[in-house]
Amino acid sequence: MAEGIISLQSTGMVYLGEIREDIRSYPIIFSAIRERQAKFCTGLDYLKQMSTKDIMPSTIHSMLVVPICCGPVVVGYICSSDFESEPFDEHSLSSFTLYGKQVGKIMLGATGAENHQQLLSKRELEVMRRIAWGENTKEMADSMEISEFTVKQYVKSAIKKLGAQNRSHAIGELYRRGFI
Repeated sequence: MAEGIISLQSTGMVYLGEIREDIRSYPIIFSAIRERQAKFCTGLDYLKQMSTKDIMPSTIHSMLVVPICCGPVVVGYICSSDFESEPFDEHSLSSFTLYGKQVGKIMLGATGAENHQQLLSKRELEVMRRIAWGENTKEMADSMEISEFTVKQYVKSAIKKLGAQNRSHAIGELYRRGFI
């Protein structure tokens, strides 16, 4: 579900909180988010990419979508139909993709997803994934061939590194950042 936040126009910024759409009805937006890459369409392709309820007489005939990402997580996207020149080549789209990643890092600050993945060891991440799957400490210890104490140490260490309050909070953080 996409929810409008702001629109930047030459006259200033306009709040768009009342806009709420299922992005699956906009293939260009959906594919940009799913692939985490900037997308551009124009002409007939633009008409195919838009929801039928939005097709009306208009001067808009092209669209650029830039997903805002931090690691594997898409936190939003930028849509634009105001261009000085078009169409965009692969190099331009790659630059827009990089721009979306930089905006995502700035939005999420130093607590971005990449930093947390580097903080957790492979074993800590494996233990946290097993917790998310519903395994208890004994089951993990048996299947991983380590002691229950070691499992608990991995959990304790992961919780601390994630800045979480407990197991559930840590799992929630990992889900939110796209690691589980």
